[in-house]
Amino acid sequence: MIVRIFGMLFTAAFIVGVCVAAGIGYFLWTMSEDLPDYEVLADYEPPVMTRIHAADGRLLAEYARERRLYLPIESIPEHVVKAVMAAEDKNFYKHSGIDVTGIVRAVVVYVRSGGTVVQGASTITQQVAKNFLLTNERTINRKVREALLSLRIERSFEKDEILELYLNEIYLGLGSYGVAAASLVYFDKSVHELTIGEAAYFAALPKAPNNYHPFRYPERAIERRNWVLDRMIENGYITAEVGEAAKSEAIQVTPRQVGSHIFAADYFAEEVRREISDRYGSKALYDGGLSVRTTLDPNLQRLAHKALRSGLEEFDRQEGWRGPVGSIEFGDDWGVVLNEVEALDDIAPWRMGVVLSVTDEAATVGLRPENLPSGGLSPERETVNVPLENLEWARWAEGDRRGRAISKPSDVINVGEVAYFTPDPDGDNDWSLRQIPKVSGALVAMDPHTGRVKALVGGFSYDESEFNRATQARRQPGSSFKPIVYAAALDNGYTPSSVVMDAPITIDQGGGLGTWTPQNYTKKFYGPSSLRRGIEQSRNVMTVRLARDMGMPLVAEYAKRFGVYDELLPVLSMSLGAGETTVLRLTAAYSIMANGGRKIEPTLIDRVQDRYGRTVFKHDPRICEACNADWQQQAEPPLIDGRARILDGYTAYQITSMMEGVVERGTAKVLQKLERPIAGKTGTTNDYKDAWFIGYSTDLAVGIYVGFDNPRSMGRSSTGGGLAAPIFAEFMEAALQDVPAVPFRVPDGVNLVPINVSTGLRSSGSGNGIILEAFKPGTGPPEDYSIIGFENDLGRGLSGGGAEANSAVISGTGGLY
Repeated sequence: MIVRIFGMLFTAAFIVGVCVAAGIGYFLWTMSEDLPDYEVLADYEPPVMTRIHAADGRLLAEYARERRLYLPIESIPEHVVKAVMAAEDKNFYKHSGIDVTGIVRAVVVYVRSGGTVVQGASTITQQVAKNFLLTNERTINRKVREALLSLRIERSFEKDEILELYLNEIYLGLGSYGVAAASLVYFDKSVHELTIGEAAYFAALPKAPNNYHPFRYPERAIERRNWVLDRMIENGYITAEVGEAAKSEAIQVTPRQVGSHIFAADYFAEEVRREISDRYGSKALYDGGLSVRTTLDPNLQRLAHKALRSGLEEFDRQEGWRGPVGSIEFGDDWGVVLNEVEALDDIAPWRMGVVLSVTDEAATVGLRPENLPSGGLSPERETVNVPLENLEWARWAEGDRRGRAISKPSDVINVGEVAYFTPDPDGDNDWSLRQIPKVSGALVAMDPHTGRVKALVGGFSYDESEFNRATQARRQPGSSFKPIVYAAALDNGYTPSSVVMDAPITIDQGGGLGTWTPQNYTKKFYGPSSLRRGIEQSRNVMTVRLARDMGMPLVAEYAKRFGVYDELLPVLSMSLGAGETTVLRLTAAYSIMANGGRKIEPTLIDRVQDRYGRTVFKHDPRICEACNADWQQQAEPPLIDGRARILDGYTAYQITSMMEGVVERGTAKVLQKLERPIAGKTGTTNDYKDAWFIGYSTDLAVGIYVGFDNPRSMGRSSTGGGLAAPIFAEFMEAALQDVPAVPFRVPDGVNLVPINVSTGLRSSGSGNGIILEAFKPGTGPPEDYSIIGFENDLGRGLSGGGAEANSAVISGTGGLY
């Protein structure tokens, strides 16, 4: 009887067990039936930040939706790996995907605590399965699917491969994913430079980064970090002495800056960002892990930024003081109130300040406190002295006090008013008043041989306006377009000694537009003059006659070849720069003349590599078939330069020589102080709305534009020679300080003939007014030649708009003005 009862119980237990096992099996089968394909992990490409570097390798900018740098497991330091294992899964290298011991321990803790303490039991493999293939929902089904996936992942991947995925994927707060990116974001250092304490802090973050925020909850952060260090000691990863030393360290978080990492390079970085986005798409930019090597020279960028700002500020000071940024009311702590006033962050060493007190001799100013990484303010309150002499420039630009001399500080600023100030260069506590200029401009510096843009400044402050005036502003270049007209002439049979009549001319514009009578800047006319004299003195009427003689379709064709305009309207006014272009395009056009006539494509990017280091773009198109990394003292291999020739090499030298005359005898004499060969041309538009100077030395081309964003007159003295050329001079003086003065390269075969610079005729003498003029092989100044635009009545007014010009033959070697 007892045996029968036990038999029945056994049978029932067996049947129940089979049913339970079948139920569990069915449940597991249903859970595994639609599991994600874990094999995709083998081809996983996580979103990785794109990093942009200057030409010297310095980091310029980073772009990412998830700030992540992917590192192979071999490149992650052992103490970082050990810290993560101690905190997350100490048995990682022992279990098969599920840590049964950990699960049992978690259950025991849960039961003993009466359900109040929940201890995690997920392995690193399970977290990989959840993070990559599943959702974060807290359900039994998800946990089962996670466990099943973990077992499969462990059978298909090596332990190091799983750990590599985890260490590069985990979110560690402050927008960073993976230990490599977090190392940069939190501590601004490479992961290899992390201390034991810093690695332990990272290991404390995966569960809940916000709970251990270094600024909001510093006590919690230190407590959790120390807990990780204890686990590392307990597991034998570090000694007790090392662990205790790490515990004594503060968590010194220094968040990495956002935006440009090189001072004054924001416009450059943003232009590169736009180009990468246009070329490869926003997904590649923010997720693709591209490595971009740019053409930026940080030193030249700093000098360009300083020179342009200095020029804009100098012009603005002459316009007068427009008043403070605003005013505030403050109590005992003016720093807190002042910090609420929006300030520009990219105009150092300028600082915003509030006037605290004023006497007859000086004003006391409190400077805006520095922001701390924690989001708070520096506790220090810094005050400076602004003496009367540093305020005397600030005569009011408008109102009933306009133009009055400043006799005391209160004539300019009063208590509670907010403005910008900058320290005096002598290093004492005296500061000067400043104001943000309303006038703006741009500067571009490039290598004329390759088109590599070494510096680019698109305005006074990127913080104030992101509009890039170097690449986005289309403005009239005025006379700085004339070298294109003269180069077209020299390339088509004219010489520097060709003579054009400088006399009144009236053009019928057709189409009911009436007549147009161009004028020279001086409102005078100078009779027959050589092409050289015409460009040196920037003669408008001569340029119009020359363009009329050649035909504007030819000028328009050369403007297109040079890349100044896509399609230039073939009307005579365009020969004086009435069309609109950008500083970058015009600087590139001058670079073609500087490099001997070869076409260049201006670029801010040298090379782009994908996340695996493969080059997907390079700017330099030249071919080197014999290049070999294994150098055995062989001769330098030749480079095949397949770039198109835009201008004859002799023509390029001729126009360069003529633009040297602009500096030596013409409208840019301010550049003579550079005491080195410089070629260039000034440009000023109608009503003085735009001021330009584009010029170059043998190996550096620079373009500068100054004007108001909403075009209006800057005043009669605001010419290219008076406003833009001094900025060029300041930049070039600093940029070429340690560069030898090298003459422009004279092509073989050029005939250098002494001529009179005023007449363009051959001269047998020497001295003032006699120069060596460049003529192409087989040519020279003729004894008899035509004067373009000459009439029988000697030009009392040339009417009509035909393409044919009147001319007369002049004989002899003198008689021209």
